[in-house]
Formats: sequence, structure tokens, C-alpha cells
Amino acid sequence: MKQYIVGIGEALWDCLPEGKKIGGAPANFAFHAGQFGYESIAISAVGQDKLGEEILAEFDAKNVNYFLPQVDYPTGTVQVTLDDEGIPTYDIKEGVAWDNIPFTPEMEAIAKQTRAVCFGSLAQRSPVSRNSIQMFLENTPKDCLKIFDINLRQQFYTKEIIQSSLKQCNILKINDEELVTIGRLFGYPGLDMENKCWLLLGKYNLDMLVLTCGVNGSYVFAPNVMSFQETPKVDVTDTVGAGDSFTGTFTAAILAGKDIYEAHKLAVEASAYVCTQNGAMPVLPESILSRGK
Repeated sequence: MKQYIVGIGEALWDCLPEGKKIGGAPANFAFHAGQFGYESIAISAVGQDKLGEEILAEFDAKNVNYFLPQVDYPTGTVQVTLDDEGIPTYDIKEGVAWDNIPFTPEMEAIAKQTRAVCFGSLAQRSPVSRNSIQMFLENTPKDCLKIFDINLRQQFYTKEIIQSSLKQCNILKINDEELVTIGRLFGYPGLDMENKCWLLLGKYNLDMLVLTCGVNGSYVFAPNVMSFQETPKVDVTDTVGAGDSFTGTFTAAILAGKDIYEAHKLAVEASAYVCTQNGAMPVLPESILSRGK
């Protein structure tokens, strides 16, 4: 039987002032995990329109395996506008294809052969996709790694969705800003960052919690283990997809039997490299790939 690494959720176009770029964490995650030799698949939905066809063509060009049914909704877009300081604001369109991912027999068959799956909160904003993601998770093998990359965007999350996702995952990936929001939402405002992480790890019986803090480094918490890595100083071209390359690399390394410290170090190197390149899906150097297998 094949064993898949799956990214499930949104597939969309980021419409930037300089033109459109393909977006969505699932494909980025699947692309990077796949570079380490795993059979990886991006699962989402696209519309029966030109933008949907262009996503399929882009994935084909990048050799990203996908299960992207075409549905009777427009392909997802995000309108990105920049203010005078260059700070972006996002308008994530609703009622789009990735809000309507159908749970099909083909998807169930993929779930039953999945070794690791990464999902977020954004694609669970609509009942249809939320149900499909939850059905997918329920159909994975008992030893499947389920990574909840929380990905809070605009108003598209609720306490209930976050809590149910925390109960379904065994690895949580969160950034420092999201941790503050979760602390407020769950009523832990007085705790410092590390104590919030230990509390979430224990309360939800997680195997690991990955906390990224931008230029201030990153942490991995596990029972009786804490790993810290500084963020390398690099010439940043763009940061698009850096977080997804971190998650994809970390997942691949853990599946390959690396310990937490080694997997963490490799993930940090991969995401730093992606920051030096254009776009979310650059090919990682052999010096990183060879150590993650």
C-alpha cells in the first residue's frame, strides 16, 4: 500500500498589485514534504473556470500531486492591497471552491493510506469543507501524524473549531501572535509564552507543539523535551511559503526517524533558504534534502 503525506485545505490565487501568485498552505506543504521522497498530495477544490484550470496547470508544472475536484463555485482568490508602508491587508473571498471541498470515496481511500496530514483553521470556516476535513482525519490510520497548522486569518475562526482541531491533532504548529490570540480566547492571558505552550501540550495530550517567533527563533515542545533554534540571518527575498516549508521539512524528518532536535534544525534551515528565494516552492538544496531522508 502507498503511504501519503497530505496537505488539505485552501487552494487559491493571491491577487497582488504586481499580478497573481498561487497560494494556499496545503500545496506548499505537500510540495516541500514531497522533496524528501515522500508521495505527497494537495487536497482542495477549484472552480470550473479559467483560474481553476490555471491552478491545475501550475501544480502540474511544479510536479505537485493533487486531488482537486472541480466544483460549481468560483476558484478562490485573495485580494492583497499594500498601504504606503508596504504592509499588506487581505480580503479573502468567501463562497469559493475551497469552501466546498466534497468528501468523496477517492478522498476516503487517500485518507486510509495517509502517514501524515497537515490541516488548518481557515479551510474550516465553511460547514462543507470543515466536515470533509474532519471526515478525512477520522479515516486516517491510528498512527497517522496529524499536524494542525492553526493559521488564524481575519475573522475566519471560532473557539469551537480550534478546540475540536486540537482534539483531533497530535502536533500543533502556531506562531507567537496566534499564541497570544489563543491565550485570550481560552482564558490564559496571564501566562508567559512557554507556560502557555506547556499548558496546551498537556491539556490536549499533544505529542509536540511547534512555536515559531519570526526573527526571534522557534521552539519545539514535547513531553520532557524543549528544543530552541535561532532564526538564521539571511538576505530575504520574500517570506511566502517559508512557514509551510518549515512544516513540510519537519514532518518529513520526523517520519524518517530523526529526533526532535535534528528535525527542528533542518526545518529552520529549509525555511531560511525559502526566504532567500522567489515564491513558495523553490527546490531545496541537496545539503538539506540529504539530511532529511
